[in-house]
Amino acid sequence: MVRFLMVVSLLLFSCLPAWSQQGGRDNSPVSFIRDVAPIFKENCFGCHGAKNPKGKLDMTKIEALRKGGTKDDPIVPGKPDESHLVDVLKASDASRMPPRETGDALPAAKIAVIERWISQGAKIDSELTPSTDIVKQLRRRWTPPAPLEKYSYPVQMTALAFSPDGKSLVASGHHELTIWDTESGKLTGRLKTRSRRAMALTFLPDGMLVAGGGRPGEEGDVSVYNLKAAPAKTVDGVAWFDGVSDAKVLVRRLLETDDEVQCLALSTDGKSLAAGGCDRMIHLWDLSPGIAGAKLLQSIENHADWVFGVAFSADGKRLASASRDKTAKLWDITAKESLLTFPDHQNPVFGVALKSDGKLGYSAGEDRQIRSWTITTDQGAKQAKTMAGHNGPILKLIQHSKNPWLITASADNSVRLWNADTAAVMKTMAGHTDHVLSIAVSPEGSTLASGSYNGEIRLWKIPDGTAIRDFSGSPGQQLASTTTPAPKK
Repeated sequence: MVRFLMVVSLLLFSCLPAWSQQGGRDNSPVSFIRDVAPIFKENCFGCHGAKNPKGKLDMTKIEALRKGGTKDDPIVPGKPDESHLVDVLKASDASRMPPRETGDALPAAKIAVIERWISQGAKIDSELTPSTDIVKQLRRRWTPPAPLEKYSYPVQMTALAFSPDGKSLVASGHHELTIWDTESGKLTGRLKTRSRRAMALTFLPDGMLVAGGGRPGEEGDVSVYNLKAAPAKTVDGVAWFDGVSDAKVLVRRLLETDDEVQCLALSTDGKSLAAGGCDRMIHLWDLSPGIAGAKLLQSIENHADWVFGVAFSADGKRLASASRDKTAKLWDITAKESLLTFPDHQNPVFGVALKSDGKLGYSAGEDRQIRSWTITTDQGAKQAKTMAGHNGPILKLIQHSKNPWLITASADNSVRLWNADTAAVMKTMAGHTDHVLSIAVSPEGSTLASGSYNGEIRLWKIPDGTAIRDFSGSPGQQLASTTTPAPKK
Protein backbone atom coordinates (compact mmCIF):
# COMPACT_ATOMS: atom_id res chain seq x y z
CA MET A 1 0.00 0.00 0.00
CA VAL A 2 1.37 3.45 -0.78
CA ARG A 3 2.91 5.25 2.14
CA PHE A 4 0.44 8.01 2.71
CA LEU A 5 -2.40 5.48 3.13
CA MET A 6 -0.67 3.49 5.83
CA VAL A 7 -2.12 3.96 9.28
CA VAL A 8 0.79 5.35 11.39
CA SER A 9 1.70 3.86 14.76
CA LEU A 10 -0.65 4.92 17.55
CA LEU A 11 0.70 7.15 20.33
CA LEU A 12 2.37 5.03 22.98
CA PHE A 13 0.88 5.02 26.44
CA SER A 14 3.63 6.83 28.31
CA CYS A 15 2.00 8.92 31.02
CA LEU A 16 1.29 6.47 33.81
CA PRO A 17 0.79 8.16 37.18
CA ALA A 18 3.60 7.97 39.69
CA TRP A 19 1.99 5.24 41.78
CA SER A 20 1.72 2.91 38.77
CA GLN A 21 5.36 3.49 37.86
CA GLN A 22 6.19 2.32 41.36
CA GLY A 23 4.32 -0.95 40.73
CA GLY A 24 1.19 0.29 42.54
CA ARG A 25 2.89 0.40 45.95
CA ASP A 26 0.99 3.42 47.34
CA ASN A 27 -2.67 3.96 48.07
CA SER A 28 -3.40 6.71 45.52
CA PRO A 29 -6.97 6.56 44.23
CA VAL A 30 -7.31 5.28 40.67
CA SER A 31 -9.39 7.14 38.08
CA PHE A 32 -11.01 4.80 35.59
CA ILE A 33 -11.23 7.31 32.74
CA ARG A 34 -7.79 8.83 33.32
CA ASP A 35 -5.74 5.77 34.32
CA VAL A 36 -7.51 2.56 33.27
CA ALA A 37 -9.51 3.44 30.15
CA PRO A 38 -6.42 4.49 28.13
CA ILE A 39 -4.88 1.07 28.79
CA PHE A 40 -8.04 -0.67 27.59
CA LYS A 41 -8.18 1.51 24.50
CA GLU A 42 -4.56 0.94 23.47
CA ASN A 43 -4.53 -2.78 24.15
CA CYS A 44 -8.07 -4.17 24.11
CA PHE A 45 -10.49 -2.19 21.96
CA GLY A 46 -8.97 -3.49 18.72
CA CYS A 47 -10.52 -6.90 19.41
CA HIS A 48 -13.16 -5.96 21.95
CA GLY A 49 -14.72 -2.88 20.39
CA ALA A 50 -18.38 -2.15 19.77
CA LYS A 51 -18.41 -3.75 16.29
CA ASN A 52 -18.12 -7.54 16.17
CA PRO A 53 -16.28 -7.93 19.51
CA LYS A 54 -14.41 -11.18 20.01
CA GLY A 55 -16.07 -13.46 22.52
CA LYS A 56 -18.98 -10.99 22.41
CA LEU A 57 -17.03 -8.93 24.95
CA ASP A 58 -17.44 -5.22 24.27
CA MET A 59 -15.09 -3.24 26.50
CA THR A 60 -16.05 0.21 25.21
CA LYS A 61 -18.81 0.57 27.83
CA ILE A 62 -18.60 -0.45 31.48
CA GLU A 63 -22.02 -2.10 31.41
CA ALA A 64 -20.97 -4.22 28.41
CA LEU A 65 -17.64 -5.11 30.01
CA ARG A 66 -19.33 -6.27 33.19
CA LYS A 67 -21.71 -8.52 31.23
CA GLY A 68 -18.68 -10.56 30.27
CA GLY A 69 -19.56 -11.55 26.71
CA THR A 70 -19.75 -15.33 26.43
CA LYS A 71 -18.35 -15.62 29.97
CA ASP A 72 -19.39 -14.21 33.34
CA ASP A 73 -18.43 -10.79 34.68
CA PRO A 74 -14.59 -10.70 34.36
CA ILE A 75 -14.25 -8.35 37.34
CA VAL A 76 -14.81 -9.09 41.04
CA PRO A 77 -14.76 -5.66 42.72
CA GLY A 78 -12.26 -5.53 45.54
CA LYS A 79 -10.71 -8.87 44.55
CA PRO A 80 -8.22 -8.61 41.66
CA ASP A 81 -6.87 -12.11 42.40
CA GLU A 82 -10.33 -13.57 41.70
CA SER A 83 -10.96 -11.47 38.58
CA HIS A 84 -10.80 -13.27 35.23
CA LEU A 85 -9.59 -10.05 33.56
CA VAL A 86 -6.41 -10.06 35.66
CA ASP A 87 -5.92 -13.80 35.12
CA VAL A 88 -5.84 -13.49 31.32
CA LEU A 89 -3.58 -10.44 31.46
CA LYS A 90 -1.04 -12.37 33.55
CA ALA A 91 -1.39 -15.70 31.77
CA SER A 92 1.61 -17.24 30.02
CA ASP A 93 -0.30 -19.80 27.96
CA ALA A 94 -2.68 -19.47 24.97
CA SER A 95 -5.30 -17.75 27.14
CA ARG A 96 -3.14 -14.64 27.51
CA MET A 97 -4.60 -11.30 26.56
CA PRO A 98 -3.69 -9.51 24.44
CA PRO A 99 -3.13 -12.59 22.23
CA ARG A 100 0.43 -13.40 21.20
CA GLU A 101 -0.36 -12.79 17.52
CA THR A 102 -1.28 -9.18 18.28
CA GLY A 103 1.88 -8.28 20.17
CA ASP A 104 3.66 -8.41 23.50
CA ALA A 105 2.07 -9.03 26.86
CA LEU A 106 0.79 -6.05 28.81
CA PRO A 107 3.64 -4.58 30.91
CA ALA A 108 3.52 -5.32 34.63
CA ALA A 109 3.11 -1.63 35.47
CA LYS A 110 -0.10 -1.41 33.44
CA ILE A 111 -1.47 -4.61 34.92
CA ALA A 112 -0.75 -3.11 38.34
CA VAL A 113 -2.92 -0.11 37.44
CA ILE A 114 -5.85 -2.38 36.60
CA GLU A 115 -5.32 -4.47 39.76
CA ARG A 116 -5.27 -1.34 41.92
CA TRP A 117 -8.50 -0.12 40.27
CA ILE A 118 -10.24 -3.45 40.93
CA SER A 119 -8.95 -3.63 44.51
CA GLN A 120 -10.46 -0.19 45.11
CA GLY A 121 -13.87 -1.46 43.99
CA ALA A 122 -13.66 -1.08 40.19
CA LYS A 123 -15.43 2.26 40.48
CA ILE A 124 -16.08 4.64 37.61
CA ASP A 125 -15.65 8.40 37.79
CA SER A 126 -18.61 10.45 38.98
CA GLU A 127 -19.13 12.10 35.57
CA LEU A 128 -19.51 8.71 33.86
CA THR A 129 -22.36 6.21 33.74
CA PRO A 130 -22.21 2.48 32.97
CA SER A 131 -23.46 3.25 29.45
CA THR A 132 -20.91 5.98 28.71
CA ASP A 133 -19.04 5.48 25.43
CA ILE A 134 -15.45 5.26 26.65
CA VAL A 135 -13.97 5.89 23.20
CA LYS A 136 -15.83 9.19 22.85
CA GLN A 137 -14.95 10.21 26.40
CA LEU A 138 -11.24 9.66 25.82
CA ARG A 139 -11.42 11.50 22.51
CA ARG A 140 -13.07 14.55 24.05
CA ARG A 141 -10.47 14.70 26.80
CA TRP A 142 -7.59 14.72 24.34
CA THR A 143 -5.98 18.13 23.71
CA PRO A 144 -4.30 18.77 20.35
CA PRO A 145 -0.77 20.19 20.39
CA ALA A 146 -0.03 23.71 19.22
CA PRO A 147 1.40 23.92 15.68
CA LEU A 148 5.17 24.27 15.55
CA GLU A 149 6.40 27.73 14.59
CA LYS A 150 8.92 26.08 12.26
CA TYR A 151 8.74 22.48 11.12
CA SER A 152 11.80 20.33 11.68
CA TYR A 153 10.69 18.01 8.87
CA PRO A 154 8.48 18.34 5.78
CA VAL A 155 4.82 17.42 6.21
CA GLN A 156 2.91 15.38 3.63
CA MET A 157 0.68 17.46 1.36
CA THR A 158 -2.42 15.30 1.72
CA ALA A 159 -4.97 17.98 0.75
CA LEU A 160 -5.14 21.27 -1.17
CA ALA A 161 -7.89 23.76 -2.03
CA PHE A 162 -7.97 27.14 -3.75
CA SER A 163 -9.90 29.96 -2.11
CA PRO A 164 -12.99 31.16 -4.04
CA ASP A 165 -11.06 34.14 -5.45
CA GLY A 166 -8.10 31.94 -6.41
CA LYS A 167 -5.64 34.19 -4.58
CA SER A 168 -4.91 31.74 -1.75
CA LEU A 169 -4.16 28.04 -1.50
CA VAL A 170 -5.00 26.09 1.65
CA ALA A 171 -2.86 23.05 2.44
CA SER A 172 -2.78 20.32 5.05
CA GLY A 173 -0.25 20.77 7.85
CA HIS A 174 0.52 19.07 11.17
CA HIS A 175 -2.45 19.84 13.43
CA GLU A 176 -3.10 22.87 11.28
CA LEU A 177 -4.05 24.14 7.86
CA THR A 178 -1.63 26.51 6.18
CA ILE A 179 -2.65 29.33 3.84
CA TRP A 180 -0.39 30.44 0.99
CA ASP A 181 -0.45 33.35 -1.43
CA THR A 182 -0.64 31.86 -4.92
CA GLU A 183 1.10 34.82 -6.54
CA SER A 184 4.20 34.79 -4.33
CA GLY A 185 4.13 31.37 -2.67
CA LYS A 186 4.44 33.05 0.74
CA LEU A 187 2.75 31.86 3.92
CA THR A 188 -0.09 34.20 4.93
CA GLY A 189 -2.10 32.23 7.49
CA ARG A 190 -2.13 29.25 9.84
CA LEU A 191 -5.24 27.62 11.28
CA LYS A 192 -4.90 25.30 14.27
CA THR A 193 -6.97 22.12 13.97
CA ARG A 194 -7.84 19.17 16.16
CA SER A 195 -7.06 16.86 13.25
CA ARG A 196 -3.47 15.77 12.89
CA ARG A 197 -3.88 16.13 9.14
CA ALA A 198 -6.51 17.07 6.59
CA MET A 199 -7.18 14.51 3.87
CA ALA A 200 -9.73 16.59 1.94
CA LEU A 201 -10.59 20.28 1.62
CA THR A 202 -13.34 22.15 -0.20
CA PHE A 203 -14.75 25.67 -0.13
CA LEU A 204 -18.49 26.30 0.10
CA PRO A 205 -20.16 28.96 -2.07
CA ASP A 206 -20.25 31.37 0.90
CA GLY A 207 -16.48 31.10 1.37
CA MET A 208 -16.54 28.76 4.37
CA LEU A 209 -13.86 26.05 4.29
CA VAL A 210 -14.73 22.41 4.92
CA ALA A 211 -11.95 20.06 6.05
CA GLY A 212 -12.09 16.30 6.46
CA GLY A 213 -9.34 14.41 8.25
CA GLY A 214 -8.46 13.28 11.74
CA ARG A 215 -5.92 11.18 13.58
CA PRO A 216 -5.40 7.75 11.95
CA GLY A 217 -6.89 5.01 14.09
CA GLU A 218 -8.02 7.53 16.69
CA GLU A 219 -10.69 9.84 15.34
CA GLY A 220 -12.05 11.55 12.26
CA ASP A 221 -14.00 14.72 11.65
CA VAL A 222 -15.59 17.04 9.13
CA SER A 223 -15.24 20.63 10.30
CA VAL A 224 -16.28 23.99 8.85
CA TYR A 225 -14.03 27.04 9.28
CA ASN A 226 -14.46 30.75 8.72
CA LEU A 227 -11.19 32.17 7.38
CA LYS A 228 -12.69 35.67 7.41
CA ALA A 229 -12.84 35.68 11.21
CA ALA A 230 -10.37 37.73 13.22
CA PRO A 231 -7.11 35.83 13.87
CA ALA A 232 -5.93 35.16 17.40
CA LYS A 233 -2.67 36.92 16.53
CA THR A 234 -0.55 38.07 13.63
CA VAL A 235 3.18 37.36 13.62
CA ASP A 236 5.47 38.68 10.88
CA GLY A 237 2.49 39.18 8.59
CA VAL A 238 1.13 35.66 9.15
CA ALA A 239 -2.35 35.40 10.67
CA TRP A 240 -2.80 32.65 13.27
CA PHE A 241 -6.33 31.28 13.65
CA ASP A 242 -7.62 29.04 16.45
CA GLY A 243 -9.75 26.40 14.76
CA VAL A 244 -10.10 24.37 17.96
CA SER A 245 -11.63 26.66 20.59
CA ASP A 246 -12.58 29.89 18.77
CA ALA A 247 -16.25 29.52 17.84
CA LYS A 248 -15.96 32.34 15.31
CA VAL A 249 -13.33 30.33 13.40
CA LEU A 250 -14.61 26.77 13.97
CA VAL A 251 -18.16 27.37 12.81
CA ARG A 252 -19.33 23.78 13.13
CA ARG A 253 -18.19 20.19 13.37
CA LEU A 254 -20.49 18.26 11.06
CA LEU A 255 -19.05 14.86 11.91
CA GLU A 256 -17.11 13.14 14.67
CA THR A 257 -16.18 9.53 14.03
CA ASP A 258 -13.77 6.85 15.25
CA ASP A 259 -11.33 6.96 12.35
CA GLU A 260 -9.99 9.32 9.72
CA VAL A 261 -12.16 10.96 7.05
CA GLN A 262 -10.50 10.45 3.65
CA CYS A 263 -12.60 12.37 1.12
CA LEU A 264 -15.16 15.12 0.55
CA ALA A 265 -17.40 16.10 -2.35
CA LEU A 266 -19.61 19.15 -2.84
CA SER A 267 -22.51 19.06 -5.27
CA THR A 268 -22.47 21.44 -8.23
CA ASP A 269 -25.15 23.65 -6.65
CA GLY A 270 -23.32 23.69 -3.33
CA LYS A 271 -26.35 22.35 -1.46
CA SER A 272 -25.10 18.84 -0.69
CA LEU A 273 -21.92 17.60 0.94
CA ALA A 274 -20.59 14.04 1.09
CA ALA A 275 -17.76 12.55 3.15
CA GLY A 276 -16.22 9.08 3.29
CA GLY A 277 -13.47 7.51 5.33
CA CYS A 278 -11.82 4.67 7.16
CA ASP A 279 -14.99 3.63 8.95
CA ARG A 280 -16.36 2.51 5.53
CA MET A 281 -19.22 4.98 5.88
CA ILE A 282 -20.40 7.70 3.51
CA HIS A 283 -22.25 10.61 5.11
CA LEU A 284 -24.51 13.03 3.22
CA TRP A 285 -25.62 16.49 4.42
CA ASP A 286 -28.19 18.95 3.17
CA LEU A 287 -26.49 22.37 3.26
CA SER A 288 -29.36 24.33 1.75
CA PRO A 289 -30.40 25.87 5.13
CA GLY A 290 -26.79 27.09 5.63
CA ILE A 291 -24.12 25.57 7.84
CA ALA A 292 -25.94 26.42 11.06
CA GLY A 293 -28.96 24.48 9.86
CA ALA A 294 -27.18 21.78 7.88
CA LYS A 295 -28.76 18.36 8.34
CA LEU A 296 -27.31 14.87 8.06
CA LEU A 297 -29.52 13.12 5.52
CA GLN A 298 -27.94 9.69 5.14
CA SER A 299 -25.16 7.55 6.54
CA ILE A 300 -24.40 4.86 3.98
CA GLU A 301 -22.47 1.64 4.61
CA ASN A 302 -22.13 0.44 1.03
CA HIS A 303 -18.45 -0.56 0.97
CA ALA A 304 -16.55 -3.35 2.72
CA ASP A 305 -13.44 -1.24 3.34
CA TRP A 306 -12.15 2.34 3.53
CA VAL A 307 -13.80 4.91 1.25
CA PHE A 308 -11.15 6.97 -0.57
CA GLY A 309 -13.21 9.03 -3.01
CA VAL A 310 -16.71 10.43 -3.54
CA ALA A 311 -18.21 12.46 -6.39
CA PHE A 312 -21.70 13.82 -7.14
CA SER A 313 -23.46 13.59 -10.46
CA ALA A 314 -24.14 16.92 -12.18
CA ASP A 315 -27.76 16.92 -11.02
CA GLY A 316 -26.81 15.97 -7.47
CA LYS A 317 -29.10 12.92 -7.46
CA ARG A 318 -26.38 10.28 -7.52
CA LEU A 319 -23.11 9.74 -5.72
CA ALA A 320 -20.13 7.70 -6.91
CA SER A 321 -17.60 6.27 -4.48
CA ALA A 322 -14.18 4.58 -4.57
CA SER A 323 -12.89 2.14 -1.98
CA ARG A 324 -10.06 -0.01 -0.75
CA ASP A 325 -12.47 -2.92 -1.27
CA LYS A 326 -11.41 -2.74 -4.96
CA THR A 327 -14.68 -1.36 -6.26
CA ALA A 328 -16.31 1.83 -7.42
CA LYS A 329 -20.01 2.16 -6.67
CA LEU A 330 -22.96 4.33 -7.59
CA TRP A 331 -25.62 5.34 -5.06
CA ASP A 332 -29.07 6.77 -5.71
CA ILE A 333 -29.43 9.58 -3.18
CA THR A 334 -33.17 10.03 -3.61
CA ALA A 335 -34.11 6.35 -3.48
CA LYS A 336 -31.42 5.63 -0.88
CA GLU A 337 -30.23 2.52 -2.68
CA SER A 338 -27.14 1.14 -4.38
CA LEU A 339 -27.44 1.21 -8.16
CA LEU A 340 -24.35 -0.60 -9.39
CA THR A 341 -20.83 -1.77 -8.61
CA PHE A 342 -17.79 -1.58 -10.89
CA PRO A 343 -15.29 -4.31 -9.86
CA ASP A 344 -12.84 -4.38 -12.78
CA HIS A 345 -9.87 -2.69 -11.07
CA GLN A 346 -9.28 -5.72 -8.83
CA ASN A 347 -7.10 -3.39 -6.76
CA PRO A 348 -7.85 -0.57 -4.31
CA VAL A 349 -9.65 2.33 -6.01
CA PHE A 350 -8.55 5.79 -4.88
CA GLY A 351 -10.56 8.20 -7.00
CA VAL A 352 -13.88 8.47 -8.83
CA ALA A 353 -15.74 10.94 -11.05
CA LEU A 354 -18.96 11.08 -13.08
CA LYS A 355 -19.37 12.53 -16.56
CA SER A 356 -21.64 15.57 -16.67
CA ASP A 357 -24.16 13.88 -18.97
CA GLY A 358 -24.56 11.05 -16.48
CA LYS A 359 -23.64 8.29 -18.94
CA LEU A 360 -20.13 7.38 -17.73
CA GLY A 361 -18.25 6.87 -14.53
CA TYR A 362 -14.48 7.16 -14.13
CA SER A 363 -12.32 5.49 -11.50
CA ALA A 364 -8.60 5.05 -10.86
CA GLY A 365 -6.31 3.48 -8.31
CA GLU A 366 -3.62 0.97 -7.50
CA ASP A 367 -3.73 -0.62 -10.98
CA ARG A 368 -2.32 2.62 -12.53
CA GLN A 369 -5.23 3.08 -14.93
CA ILE A 370 -8.28 5.26 -15.32
CA ARG A 371 -11.21 3.08 -16.26
CA SER A 372 -14.42 4.50 -17.70
CA TRP A 373 -17.63 2.52 -17.27
CA THR A 374 -21.14 2.84 -18.58
CA ILE A 375 -23.92 3.67 -16.18
CA THR A 376 -26.77 1.37 -17.08
CA THR A 377 -28.61 0.36 -13.95
CA ASP A 378 -30.45 -2.48 -15.67
CA GLN A 379 -27.24 -4.17 -16.85
CA GLY A 380 -24.72 -2.97 -14.27
CA ALA A 381 -21.45 -1.15 -14.88
CA LYS A 382 -19.63 -2.18 -18.05
CA GLN A 383 -16.09 -1.03 -18.79
CA ALA A 384 -15.93 1.35 -21.77
CA LYS A 385 -12.28 2.45 -22.04
CA THR A 386 -9.01 2.44 -20.16
CA MET A 387 -6.50 5.26 -19.93
CA ALA A 388 -2.96 4.13 -19.15
CA GLY A 389 0.40 5.84 -18.89
CA HIS A 390 1.27 6.33 -15.24
CA ASN A 391 4.14 4.22 -13.90
CA GLY A 392 2.74 4.11 -10.39
CA PRO A 393 -0.61 3.93 -8.61
CA ILE A 394 -3.00 6.80 -9.32
CA LEU A 395 -3.57 8.37 -5.91
CA LYS A 396 -6.01 11.12 -6.85
CA LEU A 397 -8.53 11.64 -9.64
CA ILE A 398 -10.50 14.85 -10.14
CA GLN A 399 -12.64 16.26 -12.92
CA HIS A 400 -12.26 19.74 -14.37
CA SER A 401 -15.37 21.80 -13.68
CA LYS A 402 -15.55 23.48 -17.10
CA ASN A 403 -13.98 21.10 -19.60
CA PRO A 404 -14.11 17.34 -20.36
CA TRP A 405 -10.76 16.83 -18.65
CA LEU A 406 -9.62 14.45 -15.95
CA ILE A 407 -6.59 15.17 -13.79
CA THR A 408 -4.60 12.50 -11.97
CA ALA A 409 -1.86 12.49 -9.34
CA SER A 410 0.42 9.49 -9.12
CA ALA A 411 3.04 7.69 -7.08
CA ASP A 412 5.28 8.05 -10.16
CA ASN A 413 5.80 11.69 -9.04
CA SER A 414 3.77 13.17 -11.89
CA VAL A 415 0.46 14.83 -12.62
CA ARG A 416 -1.42 14.17 -15.86
CA LEU A 417 -4.16 15.95 -17.74
CA TRP A 418 -6.45 13.71 -19.80
CA ASN A 419 -9.11 14.27 -22.41
CA ALA A 420 -11.94 12.16 -21.05
CA ASP A 421 -13.72 12.03 -24.39
CA THR A 422 -10.77 10.69 -26.39
CA ALA A 423 -8.95 8.91 -23.51
CA ALA A 424 -5.73 10.67 -24.60
CA VAL A 425 -3.07 12.23 -22.38
CA MET A 426 -3.05 15.96 -23.01
CA LYS A 427 -0.10 16.81 -20.78
CA THR A 428 2.25 15.20 -18.26
CA MET A 429 3.50 17.58 -15.57
CA ALA A 430 6.76 16.39 -14.06
CA GLY A 431 8.96 18.02 -11.45
CA HIS A 432 7.86 16.55 -8.14
CA THR A 433 10.50 14.45 -6.42
CA ASP A 434 8.09 12.25 -4.47
CA HIS A 435 4.60 10.72 -4.69
CA VAL A 436 1.96 13.31 -5.59
CA LEU A 437 -0.80 13.03 -3.00
CA SER A 438 -3.12 15.95 -3.73
CA ILE A 439 -4.35 18.12 -6.59
CA ALA A 440 -6.73 21.09 -6.88
CA VAL A 441 -7.92 23.34 -9.69
CA SER A 442 -8.50 27.08 -9.25
CA PRO A 443 -12.08 28.39 -9.51
CA GLU A 444 -11.56 29.88 -12.99
CA GLY A 445 -10.03 26.57 -14.10
CA SER A 446 -6.67 27.75 -15.45
CA THR A 447 -4.33 26.91 -12.55
CA LEU A 448 -3.55 23.52 -11.07
CA ALA A 449 -1.93 22.94 -7.69
CA SER A 450 -0.26 19.67 -6.71
CA GLY A 451 1.25 18.54 -3.42
CA SER A 452 3.59 15.66 -2.67
CA TYR A 453 4.68 13.31 0.10
CA ASN A 454 7.84 15.32 0.82
CA GLY A 455 6.01 18.61 1.27
CA GLU A 456 6.38 20.15 -2.19
CA ILE A 457 3.63 22.34 -3.59
CA ARG A 458 3.73 23.13 -7.30
CA LEU A 459 1.52 25.39 -9.40
CA TRP A 460 0.91 24.81 -13.11
CA LYS A 461 -0.95 26.52 -15.94
CA ILE A 462 -3.43 24.26 -17.68
CA PRO A 463 -4.02 22.95 -20.24
CA ASP A 464 -0.47 23.70 -21.49
CA GLY A 465 1.20 22.39 -18.30
CA THR A 466 3.54 25.36 -17.88
CA ALA A 467 5.20 25.40 -14.46
CA ILE A 468 4.45 28.59 -12.50
CA ARG A 469 6.24 28.14 -9.17
CA ASP A 470 7.10 25.66 -6.45
CA PHE A 471 7.58 26.01 -2.71
CA SER A 472 7.59 24.00 0.50
CA GLY A 473 4.22 23.66 2.20
CA SER A 474 5.89 23.20 5.60
CA PRO A 475 6.55 26.45 7.50
CA GLY A 476 10.28 26.89 8.05
CA GLN A 477 11.26 24.31 5.45
CA GLN A 478 12.78 24.92 2.03
CA LEU A 479 12.73 22.73 -1.05
CA ALA A 480 15.96 20.92 -1.84
CA SER A 481 15.85 22.59 -5.24
CA THR A 482 13.84 25.64 -6.29
CA THR A 483 14.37 25.01 -9.96
CA THR A 484 11.28 23.71 -11.72
CA PRO A 485 12.04 21.44 -14.70
CA ALA A 486 10.21 22.08 -17.92
CA PRO A 487 7.05 19.94 -18.13
CA LYS A 488 7.19 16.83 -20.28
CA LYS A 489 4.85 16.50 -23.21
